[in-house]
Amino acid sequence: MLTEIVTEHLREHRDRVAVTDPTTRLTGAGLLAAADAFATALDAARPPSSGRPRVGVVAGNSAAYVAAYLGVLRMGGVPFLVDAAFTARELAGIADDCSLDLLVHDERDLGALGGRALDVPGGGLAVTALPVAGRRFDLLPDTEVCRFTSGSTGKPNCIEFAGRAVHRAAANWAAGTGLRAEDRIACYAALSNGLAFNTSLLATFLVGASLHLSRGLPTAARVERDLARTDATRLVGFPALYESVVRRGRSSPAPASVRVAVSSGAPLREETKRAFAELTGIAISNYYGIAETGPLTFAADPARTEGLGAPLPGVDLRAGVAGRPGPITVRSESMGSRYLNAPGAFEDRVDAEGRYRTGDEGYLAAGALVLTGRSNRMINVGGRKVDPVEVAEVLRTASGVRDVVVFEDADQHGDPLVVAAVVRDGGLDAAALRAHCAARLAAYKVPARIHLLDRIPANSIGKPSLTALRGL
Repeated sequence: MLTEIVTEHLREHRDRVAVTDPTTRLTGAGLLAAADAFATALDAARPPSSGRPRVGVVAGNSAAYVAAYLGVLRMGGVPFLVDAAFTARELAGIADDCSLDLLVHDERDLGALGGRALDVPGGGLAVTALPVAGRRFDLLPDTEVCRFTSGSTGKPNCIEFAGRAVHRAAANWAAGTGLRAEDRIACYAALSNGLAFNTSLLATFLVGASLHLSRGLPTAARVERDLARTDATRLVGFPALYESVVRRGRSSPAPASVRVAVSSGAPLREETKRAFAELTGIAISNYYGIAETGPLTFAADPARTEGLGAPLPGVDLRAGVAGRPGPITVRSESMGSRYLNAPGAFEDRVDAEGRYRTGDEGYLAAGALVLTGRSNRMINVGGRKVDPVEVAEVLRTASGVRDVVVFEDADQHGDPLVVAAVVRDGGLDAAALRAHCAARLAAYKVPARIHLLDRIPANSIGKPSLTALRGL
């Protein structure tokens, strides 16, 4: 379904600029040709396995990434969009867990995967054939894309999405936010992340807009140059981007073309919103979404809307009321189907009415959602979710570790940190533990603080006392 939809819209807007990066500029026709060329080359490398090829895509944002993603769809494969920050060990775990056949990737050391490099010309990305795993979870018949999120299983959960769900996420975002063909989107969130995936990767092409991608860290100086170069009308990024701009201050006038700035993935402090607006003249619109459900709310008028905005089209959202916050549950047209590699875990979060329990709490005020807290244990680091169980399990594999608690604390700016308290034997120090984690986990999952203790403080019922731990 998705390849038919994308083909139709790229042909309709064949002469308009579809996607750019610092070295590449592709029109709708050019992107379609690049995707077809990559699909042909990838099809020649198709493994003799049964069923649709499962192709992991792990790379930084680029026009080649977009062409590869569309190319996998056009050759009849299922793209698995993986965070480029993951280490080779994490990729090896995902490849085994999800029975990936091929991996499309940027240049990196993949020795831990035991794969075979393939000669796939063009595309700007490498392709590796992966060993055939003994176990193979079957995909649902209508699954067309898979994405990953931290879950309750101590490993990245693979979410299956039907083609219709992916299409509705993009179409409802475009309709609910007024996305137009004249828009030029400067996107600084990784395309594997829900912020970019739902707001930019397909929605752009549905309306004939253009997607502008950058490389490297989104520093304030780089963002300023990119906005001037692309004449962007929309800016998409995590709170850290806006905080970087505020900390730097401005050296030149804000681009007059930008009319919408979107933030999501982590709470954006009100003082940052105010300072950014004063500095640039651009009001930041909050967006709320869950990896498993797609985009849920958008603050169309940030100056007049409380909280995270009203539900988007295709979203049925329930929460508490002012003064009595309650659990947030949702049913959306863009909801995932299940976790491929964690049977039953997704279904356990869906109630009898088919509503997904988000783990967040809040209330609706004048139709807009206001978050008041989180009831799940995920740690939100710069828009990426970290599962403390996964980090703790890695720490426990270090020689000499007897007990571990991983929890959330805040830095001097109030931003979330991953913190670990470790009871160990012998001379194991914090630097060694951090290096142990860095070899096995993406950098954003590595504890920012490690406390070495003789014992874990406990509360009156014998459970670890987070109050005491945070007091350290």
